[in-house]
Amino acid sequence: MKTAYNLPMIEIDGSHGEGGGQILRTSLALSLITQKPFRLYNIRAGRSKPGLQPQHLMSVRAAATIGNANLHGDAIGSRDLTFEPGEIKHGNYRFAIGTAGATGLVLQTIYLPLAWKAAGPSEITLIGGTHVTTSPCFHFLDVTWRAWMERIGLRLKLTMKRPGFYPRGGGEVFVVIQPTQHLRPLRISSRSPITRATGFSASAGLPEHVRQRQARRATWRLKDRGINVQLPQEEWEGGPGSVLAIRFDEAPVPTLFFGLGARGKSSEAVADEAVDQALRYLDSGAPVDTHSADQLVLPLALADGASEFRVAEVTRHLTTNIAVVKHFVEREISCEGEEGNSGRLSFG
Repeated sequence: MKTAYNLPMIEIDGSHGEGGGQILRTSLALSLITQKPFRLYNIRAGRSKPGLQPQHLMSVRAAATIGNANLHGDAIGSRDLTFEPGEIKHGNYRFAIGTAGATGLVLQTIYLPLAWKAAGPSEITLIGGTHVTTSPCFHFLDVTWRAWMERIGLRLKLTMKRPGFYPRGGGEVFVVIQPTQHLRPLRISSRSPITRATGFSASAGLPEHVRQRQARRATWRLKDRGINVQLPQEEWEGGPGSVLAIRFDEAPVPTLFFGLGARGKSSEAVADEAVDQALRYLDSGAPVDTHSADQLVLPLALADGASEFRVAEVTRHLTTNIAVVKHFVEREISCEGEEGNSGRLSFG
């Protein structure tokens, strides 16, 4: 199939592999960067609510806005989308999801096209969820994701003006993206032993004992593993909601793990959610955490020179993202290791 620009249309099955929204976000970003149009069908086919949901639709429209794209199928519930990219423009943008949809997932759709292909800096305001399930929370983005991006050569500044929890949303994040002309490769295979942890236990619109119990549980479990830990307690405005964050500054970049509160979920379960992730990372011995690996694939596929890193866990999310990248970029990407175990990624 040819597009209006007489370019071949890339056809992508949205039910492939993990079958989630990351297929959409990676396709949008790479379409803008490579100027290759695509059609995505079977969008989120295996999810309980298949098709485009508000945060996915905002990712589509944000990408179309910064890239002057032609769209077909951009509607709630749509399972088929056609995207024809145009010229990427830097500037000041505001994207309001309208629900507790994840602001971070919209950001991860548009940051690289704006940083690498726009002529100047951009300022982005995102309204929606900052700490919601199945997405990177603001503090992970600011602490860990941004640090990895800086090592690759991308400069971003993130500010949370107010938090947004499910189901109310209403959080606000302000992002400044500086242009770059060079993406550096990454080669890292080991990390030093980790003996200390920091972080915080926060709650908004909930009783004080919620954040106290979260901190107490996480501190006890980490100390039981020989980790010296300090978890100050914070009270935030807004809510209701809570979050427990564990941060390892001894990792190659500050690496943060988090658990989120929810109706009917105990404070101890919130702490356990964060601690379980942190301990799996410790036990793996790998320098790159599972969630960061997903986000490193795209920029490293475009970086100059070969990259290689060890990841704490190979997930279907990771292997699916690699498959999507290969639709747009001719790059040898190898993922060694079985799903559920630690592994090694290399970019030839």
